[in-house]
Amino acid sequence: MTVFITRVIPEDIKLPIIDQGHEVKEWKEPRVMTDEELIEHCKESDAVLCISQKLDANFFDECSHLKVVATNSVGFDHIDIEKATALKIPIGNTPNVLSKATSDIAFLLMQTVARKALFWHKEILNGHWDFLDPFKDLGLDLQGKTLGIFGLGRIGLDLAKSAKGAFDMPVIYHNRHKNEDAEAEIDATYVSFDELLVHSDVISVHANLNEENKGIFNIDAFEKMKSTAIFINTARGGLHNETDLLKALQEGIIWGAGLDVTNPEPMDQNNPLLEMKNAVVLPHIGSATLETRLAMVKLSIENIIAGLNDERLPECVNPEVYD
Repeated sequence: MTVFITRVIPEDIKLPIIDQGHEVKEWKEPRVMTDEELIEHCKESDAVLCISQKLDANFFDECSHLKVVATNSVGFDHIDIEKATALKIPIGNTPNVLSKATSDIAFLLMQTVARKALFWHKEILNGHWDFLDPFKDLGLDLQGKTLGIFGLGRIGLDLAKSAKGAFDMPVIYHNRHKNEDAEAEIDATYVSFDELLVHSDVISVHANLNEENKGIFNIDAFEKMKSTAIFINTARGGLHNETDLLKALQEGIIWGAGLDVTNPEPMDQNNPLLEMKNAVVLPHIGSATLETRLAMVKLSIENIIAGLNDERLPECVNPEVYD
């Protein structure tokens, strides 16, 4: 059988597929495929390893023959899961292996925004490291400040541990349901969404994107936050309203923001957020360490092989296909 991969991956990672007698094809051009190109390649394949590619209902209509799809990510909002499930196509993802790397990016953003580190780096590049004004563009201390987590799962828990260890930050959180294990481990306190907004000095977002929480961090939410609050999003750009976030930063409604995800992605290079001294934007690099990316693609390969062998995927986001 044939496996199509939407990016080039290391040769040794592909060996388990090849050793089973399957053929591997890859998209080798340094650009995103068009929908038509993706469908054309997948029509000639039995499985697809999806890296940074949207798979909508039309894709599945055209490629309903696929035995398995593996997305090289934890999130799967870029895939029409309902359509895939209706066609009995199992969808694999890569949970657990990137939690620490992503939480480290949130921790990095929190500190970079608090100390305006990127702004000061740009000041050096602009030749402004000269006269010292001791009260110009000061940062904020994080020691003892309250960390609010929206979506206290594995990634949020890892961030909370780092924040408590480094800055002794008390943790409050809001989930659909209480996370009693996390409460016991890090002494976190469950609060309502409004309480999270009002009492947090830093809010870090780690929830999955769905219709219920899409755009939940809008101007109404930002206006309830402290004027000294920092907003961090390393989950999905759709969780915040970017126009409202820009307004909140420009008008001093909140103090700063750090984003590893934007809406849309990629962000336009002329977006004013990129020039603001109280904002830091990264190009969705939460999992971008060598160790983490290798672990992710290895798990994706395991999902592909299981699907080709008509076995249950190690990590399946739509297990109802097996019912």
